[in-house]
Amino acid sequence: MNDDVSPHLESPSFGVGPDAMRPPLASPPATARQRLLRRGYVVAAALVAVAALGIVFAMRSSHAAKEGPPVEPPPLVTATAPGRSAFALTVSFTGAIVARYDMPIGVDSEGGRVAAVLVEVGDHVARGQALARLDTSVLAPQVASLRATLDQYRAEAVLAEADYRRAAAVAESVGALSKEEVERRRSTVATSAARVKSAEAQVAESEARLRRTEIRAPEDGVVLTRTAEVGQAVMPGSAPLFRMARGADVEMRAQVAEQDLPRLRVGQPAEVRVTGVPTAFTGKVRLLGAVIDPQTRLGEVRVALPHDPNLRPGAFARGEVNVGSDVRPIVAQTAMLSDASGTYVLIVGPDNKVVRRAVHFGGARPDGIVIADGLDGSERVVSTAGAFLREGEVVRVADAKAVP
Repeated sequence: MNDDVSPHLESPSFGVGPDAMRPPLASPPATARQRLLRRGYVVAAALVAVAALGIVFAMRSSHAAKEGPPVEPPPLVTATAPGRSAFALTVSFTGAIVARYDMPIGVDSEGGRVAAVLVEVGDHVARGQALARLDTSVLAPQVASLRATLDQYRAEAVLAEADYRRAAAVAESVGALSKEEVERRRSTVATSAARVKSAEAQVAESEARLRRTEIRAPEDGVVLTRTAEVGQAVMPGSAPLFRMARGADVEMRAQVAEQDLPRLRVGQPAEVRVTGVPTAFTGKVRLLGAVIDPQTRLGEVRVALPHDPNLRPGAFARGEVNVGSDVRPIVAQTAMLSDASGTYVLIVGPDNKVVRRAVHFGGARPDGIVIADGLDGSERVVSTAGAFLREGEVVRVADAKAVP
């Protein structure tokens, strides 16, 4: 093998024989200059790509700036023209069922302990009927003693009267009795008579006190409440033992608004409903209050009611009086708004802009709110969500169908 051949150009032979295959020649290593050139090409390509991306983003931003932000559509609202509806004018009020003549019954003597209770709540009683009895173990002997004393004084008075008559008859005989003795016996008659009258007065007083130990009904009526219990100590000024409704008459007492009171008249029919009773009771306005409470601005109304076991004193009641009819716009309850400036509704004008309209409340009905003033019925009134709209805001109307 020739020694002049470079080992980098030729590798030793593999295998045996002249036909043996030789391995491929190895590539010469890259120089430093070549490596720098390759790196420069890569950096230049990256810079060109970044520049291209920047141009694209700049073009898109310019295009977006020319178009502006996306425009949102106006809010969609429901607006209806309420029109004008005929309805009955009513005055409503709330109150309670009470006895027309509520009579408290207590002790009017010196008091004592309750010995017996003779009636219960709900009993119908007659005038003078005993409701309860107090203990008479002290008063009864006193009355018996005074009666015995009276009988004694009466007997002494009879004896004195007879003695005086005999003395007066004998005095006619000369020298039988002196004039002074006759006058003394006449004085004894007068004294005995006075003593009898005093004893009679004492007996009458004690008997009256004894009668007052029986608590009696002052009038015909119904027992409403009973607090008397056997063994209870009572005295004048203590809480009533019974409460009675004279004649079993009941009525509704209620408070009515100041502006509604002038529309009521005595004798007007009224419909009264009591909690828990499905049917209504028909009564009549019996009395209207003469004054208005300066604090609440309310007046009193009393409605006479028929006798019925379901009309129990103390029950909550609602009354309504029909005072006429009228024709006014009626809007949904959600359409009425209020703030510090007063009550108002929002209407949609011809240009679909929201306009505030001040209105006056005319009463509540099952189908909506009566507008007393401020609308003629042809306006498109925003029915719901008016609190989220601003005056002057453009809206879209979903339904503008007028109510006939």
